[in-house]
Amino acid sequence: MLKNRIKYVDKYLVLPYIALTLFSIIMVYSASSYSALNDYGNPHHYLPRQAVFVGMSYFLFTVSLFLPLQILKQKKVVIFGIILTAVSLFFLLLFGREIYGAKRWIETPFFNIQPAEFTKFMVIWYLAYILSKKQKKISEDFYRAVVAPVFLVALIVLFIYIQPDTGSSFIIVIISAVMIFASGVSPKLGISFGLFGVGSLFGLTQLIRKFGTDLFFLDEYRYNRFLGFWDPFQLAEGAGLQLVNSYYALSRGGLLGVGFGDSVQKTGYLPFPYTDFIVSIIGEEFGLLGITVLFLIFALMVSRMILTGIRSKSAFNSLLSIGIASMFLIQSLINLMGVVGLMPITGVTFPFVSYGGSSLMVLSVSLGLVANVSARVNYQRAQSQL
Repeated sequence: MLKNRIKYVDKYLVLPYIALTLFSIIMVYSASSYSALNDYGNPHHYLPRQAVFVGMSYFLFTVSLFLPLQILKQKKVVIFGIILTAVSLFFLLLFGREIYGAKRWIETPFFNIQPAEFTKFMVIWYLAYILSKKQKKISEDFYRAVVAPVFLVALIVLFIYIQPDTGSSFIIVIISAVMIFASGVSPKLGISFGLFGVGSLFGLTQLIRKFGTDLFFLDEYRYNRFLGFWDPFQLAEGAGLQLVNSYYALSRGGLLGVGFGDSVQKTGYLPFPYTDFIVSIIGEEFGLLGITVLFLIFALMVSRMILTGIRSKSAFNSLLSIGIASMFLIQSLINLMGVVGLMPITGVTFPFVSYGGSSLMVLSVSLGLVANVSARVNYQRAQSQL
């Protein structure tokens, strides 16, 4: 069985994963060297840490690849996961470390834990479980079938939003919507909700433009993100600092880049060059060509995840794969749109490339599960052709 798992796993999931994570080690080193030298007196400070995170992620990916998926379908295990997530969010509320106006991390002696990253996966797992159980009810009475899952997810989103962590809460909302519509909703209803969502988003933006911090849900921290998005060069010394320097990095890189390690923007101009804005540094050092190659590798991996979800005959496995693919796609798009100024900056990192332990390990577990599903799907397809 283990040999079959390795033989039939989708190589176009595994190879891009390895390529991106290895690339992350050298890019985190390049993007963080100046900051590490200033903060710790050692330009190599983040290099071994990212390498350790990648090594741990490979182990977790392998565990997920060989994990019996039946375990994830057991009610007791799902409930345990929900309780564990709730406890981590509670600990965040009590002991979380506040950085730049957001309380998102729980400090440990080894590395900081970001509960929102685990919460994203837990929401996908829970929705795959509950929606796969309600396939018949969804087709008969959609609203009654999804009211309980939507209520639970709404509570989680609200808790994360008030940290404040707008990016993670937005990602969870979109993932949840995708999974609900993928569970058997009619195309007409799906399109209606999609149009309603787009209209609501446009209306919300106009409200924020007109009333700003007078809105009860918008504090000064979030409003400044919108101001920096609307007119970054006017606020280049404040709210627009990150976006303006991201533009400079991308424009300086041109087509082929300035060369590995030769970025200027990472030398104190662009904040968080090795996390939120690592794509800007990649663009500066490797140019448009380098970014295009990165996107193509990432797109190949995500497309294979979606294909795995479509091909799976198990409702749970299919929803799990589509939910995880949505998480990768949405998170990468939000990061990229923030980097190029198509939406306000949210603090969301680029999957597998940005520095960070929690995100890298959760994403590796998630991809490992999709690879697990892909091996089963490919094995079944091979057997049916005999």
